[in-house]
Amino acid sequence: MFLVGLSGGIASGKSTVVALLRELGCAVIDADVIAREVVQPHFEAYRRIVHYFGSEILLENGEINREALGNIIFSHPEKRQLLNSITHPEIQKEMLKQILKYFVLGYRYVILDIPLLFETNRLTKFMKYTVLVYCDPPTQRSRLMKRNGLSQAEAKARIASQLPLDKKRKLATHIIDNSRDWESTRRQVLRLHARLEDSLDFLWVRLAAGTVVAGLGGLVYLLLRHFIS
Repeated sequence: MFLVGLSGGIASGKSTVVALLRELGCAVIDADVIAREVVQPHFEAYRRIVHYFGSEILLENGEINREALGNIIFSHPEKRQLLNSITHPEIQKEMLKQILKYFVLGYRYVILDIPLLFETNRLTKFMKYTVLVYCDPPTQRSRLMKRNGLSQAEAKARIASQLPLDKKRKLATHIIDNSRDWESTRRQVLRLHARLEDSLDFLWVRLAAGTVVAGLGGLVYLLLRHFIS
């Protein structure tokens, strides 16, 4: 089994690509979903966040007010680093658990949906391939304005806060160009899936595993024959 890192940019259409991959039966681990889960009250990260940031960041139901916490870390880089030091190890542990689950289930590859894959650059070394969901800048800006009800200046500012897609494009091993219609994107996803399924990477591992299983099967057969006779 090998890992495939998937990323994009704001309004580039990564959610559309993820939905198509899941329809194909691919194993997809969403880092954003895990990030929201590990700050729930029954997780250790929750306790530490409340300890360092205070109970004023909590909602009435006891959950963390993500908007209030976001406002704090936006204007205090050192507090953003503190929050990351609390949440990132928990996120990575949960991702590892899910990777192991898919390994046991026999998946050929697992897709890790990580929004800041290329910005942080810490996890790319674990990926056999990286995939960028790309769209051209005018399309990205137009989609963001329509989706979030932003002015052109606001949309430009949001996009400028991220690493440009054209730079990410140079870092990825595969590109899904989502600038056109849904059918065009779907065809590209199908081609990518077929390529990954046919990959010969780690073939020796699969062959070794097959040999071990066959060997164990043969041993069980001989033992059964011995005891039956």
